[in-house]
Amino acid sequence: MRFLPIVERELRTAARRWGTYWLRTWVALAVGLVALGIILVNQEEPPQKAALYLFHSIGGGALLYCLLIGARTTADCISEEKRDGTLGLLFLTDLKSYDVVLGKLVANSLNGFYGLLAVIPLAALPLLMGGIKGEQVVYVAVVLVNTMFLSVTAGICASACCRSPRKAIAATVLIVLLMTLGVPALGMALAWRYEVRMNWDYYLTSPIFSYVAPQDFVFWRSNLPMFFQSLAVIHGLAWLLILVACVVVPRSWQDRPAEVRRLRWRERWKQWSYGAQIERQAFRTRLLDANSFFWLAARDRLKPAWVWGALGLLFCGWVWGWSRFHADWLTPPVYVVTAFLINSMLKNWFASEATRQISEERRAGSLELLLVTPLRLRDIIHGQRLALQRQFFWPVLVVLVCEVWMMAAGLSQTYDSADKLSWVAWWVAGMVMLVVDLIALFWVGMWMGLASKQPKRAYSDTVGRVLAVPWVMFLMFMIYLIFVSYRGQVIVNWKTYLGIWLAIQLAVDIGYGWWARINFHTRFREVATWRFQRRVAWWKKVFGRSEIGPAE
Repeated sequence: MRFLPIVERELRTAARRWGTYWLRTWVALAVGLVALGIILVNQEEPPQKAALYLFHSIGGGALLYCLLIGARTTADCISEEKRDGTLGLLFLTDLKSYDVVLGKLVANSLNGFYGLLAVIPLAALPLLMGGIKGEQVVYVAVVLVNTMFLSVTAGICASACCRSPRKAIAATVLIVLLMTLGVPALGMALAWRYEVRMNWDYYLTSPIFSYVAPQDFVFWRSNLPMFFQSLAVIHGLAWLLILVACVVVPRSWQDRPAEVRRLRWRERWKQWSYGAQIERQAFRTRLLDANSFFWLAARDRLKPAWVWGALGLLFCGWVWGWSRFHADWLTPPVYVVTAFLINSMLKNWFASEATRQISEERRAGSLELLLVTPLRLRDIIHGQRLALQRQFFWPVLVVLVCEVWMMAAGLSQTYDSADKLSWVAWWVAGMVMLVVDLIALFWVGMWMGLASKQPKRAYSDTVGRVLAVPWVMFLMFMIYLIFVSYRGQVIVNWKTYLGIWLAIQLAVDIGYGWWARINFHTRFREVATWRFQRRVAWWKKVFGRSEIGPAE
């Protein structure tokens, strides 16, 4: 038997996939546009200083990408096999656990690694401008590859230990946060508690430390062994996560009888989530009287409580900051960051819930059963709307009230009339776009949940279209405006930026929302059968080869 046959097969498959090559092109183009914008913004600065800004911008963005790539690519690769019941079939062959784990690791992280390879040469561009040394680029490239290795192995380990995709993704993020921030925070807490000097060994597990260390040459030259120790510790932790996954995978696919204690906790959690028998029956009757799909999507009565709990934790953290820093906390920058974090959390959570129910029903095969019932399409849409409204309406309303308060509080600290007008305009635009984005996420989320093969792909496609695309377009317009403003062709002020940002956001939301709404109304039954029929490529439709055959 060949060594690592799954890895060899996945590499051959990726070599024949057109996305493997186009991904690097699009990533390089996006990073190139960002680099152009940074250069134009800092063209009045000395070349060495502009090169430093460019290098840290590209490197910092790449580091964040490497930290999060595991949750996007490998966090659900093995747990998906568990849910489908196909993981055990792999062990009926001569495959070993390391064959499965390394095969899944390579198959799901290959495109992410190719995206990083497209970024690293662009990070070397500041060498041509001066101010950056070649060894800095080399060390940062090594740190980025090492960080990505840690992230994808954290995902594969979490996927081996969990069955639910949400738990696997949450566990991946938790592992990465623990290594990156948790261990250094523990060291700082111990140093503060015992009033001693911080022990630098606590930083060795953090990829942020290994990224920052080569930038400070005074620190780096005197602590060169510590930098390589950090790389070795992170690399060793990654292989430890792979070892844990190899040990867990052969033992995690069987259905074992649950222990009595676990059954008790499972029953308690079921009662907390769905209520006791009498409460569950009354809740089911009330929801079914309103809409049957409403009951299907809102059976878990604790969903609104989770949103309130997340907002409560943010409120407790905000109160702690106010009690710690007093008047220094009540400043406009704190208000802006708070509103941005809350709005981002609500939009991403809403997108996840908008795609979840339909994508899970389609994957489980129960969506076809709904098509043979008297349930109409408008009933499904209405039920989904009621479920999301039950979960998010009052939290969003409270958030809008809090943002109005923060807008008024920041306005009282602004004395110039022009600054007051700018402050109010940006806040009003942000609150309006919160509502408009949620409406667009509703339609795009339902359509992507229906059209995407995997739930996590549906979520990422929804967020990418509604939330990421407008910011990319806005960045491109900013680059253009900065370029023409330096040539004296146009005067750029906050009104220009606000108008362009608002126009792009509204255009993208209305465009994608209307597109998703039309597709959902006209192609619902066609797309629902893609589980049994092969999806036709767009170029075949253009050239008339639109026959739909059986699924492969």
